[in-house]
Amino acid sequence: MAGRRYDPERRQRIIDAAIRVVGRSGIAGLTHRSVAQEADVPLGSTTYHFKTLDELMVAALRQANEGFAKVIASRGGLEDPRTDLAAELAALTGEWLGGERTGVELEYELYLAALRRPVLRPVAAEWCEDVAAVLSRRTDPVTARALVALMDGICLQVLLTGTPYDEEYAREVLGRLLPGEGGPGAGA
Repeated sequence: MAGRRYDPERRQRIIDAAIRVVGRSGIAGLTHRSVAQEADVPLGSTTYHFKTLDELMVAALRQANEGFAKVIASRGGLEDPRTDLAAELAALTGEWLGGERTGVELEYELYLAALRRPVLRPVAAEWCEDVAAVLSRRTDPVTARALVALMDGICLQVLLTGTPYDEEYAREVLGRLLPGEGGPGAGA
């Protein structure tokens, strides 16, 4: 490692390293030392940018949360009122789960770490709130939250059971929550 020099990317490299460490070793393997080694930075750099491991986990979870938001933004189907919402959500979920499995598992590991680390709870809730806000443009807020909960549950089941994602099943059950798309109020 070189001497002191201006390194504007160091904070980001530390976050990326933390994500790799958690992906490889789980939350239990996350230490300032393991992250410093992974990022190839002095130990003092990790503690300079992130005084506590909780601060580092908040940054890592916030970055991990951006993965699904990027999938939503890249497709753009949620903005079009003509799009079959259940089909679009099922496809989005499939695209996200079809990405790098380690990244998806990591996001959920950080997300579930909020159960034991209250500092992570607001960041974990951001994902749900952000997706629900997007969905509220197409449906009511209660249905939007229910859709998020269902997508979350489907993802957890796929990750925990190792079964392949079934997009048609997801489309059907998501549609059941939507009036006019197979849910309550749909034509018989």
